[in-house]
Amino acid sequence: MSAAIELDELLMAHAAGRLAEPVALVVASHLFLSPVSRGRYRFFEAAGGALLDKLEPEPVQQDGWGRMSALLDMSEPEPPPVHAGRRRAVATDDGLVLPLPLRAYLPGPVEALPWRNYGPVAEADLPLADPEFRTRLIRLKAGRSVPRHTHEGNELTLVLHGSFHDIQGHYRRGDLAIADAGVDHQPTADADGDCLCLAVTDAPLRLTGSIGRLLNPFLRL
Repeated sequence: MSAAIELDELLMAHAAGRLAEPVALVVASHLFLSPVSRGRYRFFEAAGGALLDKLEPEPVQQDGWGRMSALLDMSEPEPPPVHAGRRRAVATDDGLVLPLPLRAYLPGPVEALPWRNYGPVAEADLPLADPEFRTRLIRLKAGRSVPRHTHEGNELTLVLHGSFHDIQGHYRRGDLAIADAGVDHQPTADADGDCLCLAVTDAPLRLTGSIGRLLNPFLRL
């Protein structure tokens, strides 16, 4: 992910199939939950198709097929992309209603995941193999906050259940929060219930404030 990425950039890149698997998972799950973004996504898909239609075909060289076959033989197969797909959500055994792209990555009920608890915050990593990203579910207790922090890279946070607020705004189910190194915040779950999010980061978080700076060497965030 590039610095200070915008939602429309993510939607355009997803429509073009250019997102890494963890980021595509977040965007596809967001599209299942956001009618507004689905409309924007369809616009970008249509715009991309119109541009392709206007391209003049280039003559194919005589040995073009042979060279393409050789390149394909040398390339490693890529994992199947995560698409926006049909607008369905799936209820898990624990009663949560999750978007279908995310449900495909869960081995079982959300409560059965290997959660790690840090006071008001709990997290569970998801089994995505891309080493450039960390993908996890984060659960924050009602009315509680995560430690104040900033980012060494980018963070995408999709609200799956409940809601939270921070210096950037108020986020409810289906909303996608985007943070980068310019954001120093302390997300806080609303008082009416726990908040469950899907988060993807491409670099570690960094705690801020006098106490947080002292704890940074001991934490894996």
